[in-house]
Amino acid sequence: MLSESHRAAAVELAARDPVVARLADTYGLPTYPAPTETGFASLARAITHQQLSNRSAEAIHRRLLDALGGEMTAAALLAVTDEDLRRAGLSLAKILSLRDLAAKVAEGTVVLDRAALAEQDDDTVVANLTAVRGVGRWTAEMFLLFWLQRLDVWPTGDLSIRKGYAVAWEVPVPTAKELDVLGEAFRPARSVAAWYCWAVLGQAPG
Repeated sequence: MLSESHRAAAVELAARDPVVARLADTYGLPTYPAPTETGFASLARAITHQQLSNRSAEAIHRRLLDALGGEMTAAALLAVTDEDLRRAGLSLAKILSLRDLAAKVAEGTVVLDRAALAEQDDDTVVANLTAVRGVGRWTAEMFLLFWLQRLDVWPTGDLSIRKGYAVAWEVPVPTAKELDVLGEAFRPARSVAAWYCWAVLGQAPG
């Protein structure tokens, strides 16, 4: 999926940055897959996948869905027991995180409605999501990139982004702080630059 705003931003960024122009010739325009889950399901999946291989995490996620009767909602998650969640393969830390997410969504302190989130800027969304136990800045930024499809997200805490930048721009791997400064050149379309950083490592979404 590539929105018109993403497409226009990618073309404009390539016009003013020769490295992006070269990357666009090689990898084409960035593609962020259209979200297929609810906001709650997307965050629950992210929590489930933390610090696990994709294969292991997907197996646990499938068992979790089975435990919830096939529906990943706050109400369904609050209705099952901790033992049900442990049998699915979730650690205590992840059970506590999922319970906190479900409780905050149920009580309305964390809002995951797309229309409501459209009224919030990126920093506000990140602040609200990171109030959930076990949801750090990286997870919140992935939510901005992939579920909300925001245009100017620059996840400098992602090691692959830092390594990809080093490969594409032929420089030493920057620190997160250094990359934060380097990313200023890509505003207001840092999500486009992030995609190319993944692309050079063969990790491009979509």
